[in-house]
Amino acid sequence: MQKKGIVVWLDVPLEALAQRIAAVDTHSRPLLHYEHGDPYTKALKRLSYLLELRGKNYAKANARVSLEEIAGKLGNRDVSDLTPTEIAIEALQQIEGYLKEEGGMVIAGL
Repeated sequence: MQKKGIVVWLDVPLEALAQRIAAVDTHSRPLLHYEHGDPYTKALKRLSYLLELRGKNYAKANARVSLEEIAGKLGNRDVSDLTPTEIAIEALQQIEGYLKEEGGMVIAGL
């Protein structure tokens, strides 16, 4: 992962990703089409494999936005109930924290 700017890891539970992908079938995601079984199982198996391969690189991101953590802060709702606005606010807060640590500029109003 080459860093050009700020890298943000949108950390979504694999089960939630697999459900979203299964809803449109794995044909929409070529990297996930290799496994056997129903669309959910295929997506979950392949996502697990890809996370195992890429996890160390994801952990190098400047900011991590965990949908599970956001859901917990907002009352333990399922991650699929989160709105794009709720996710974006958390992303901006994580970026602000990173910038403060780095001594960079801070986003006003957060």
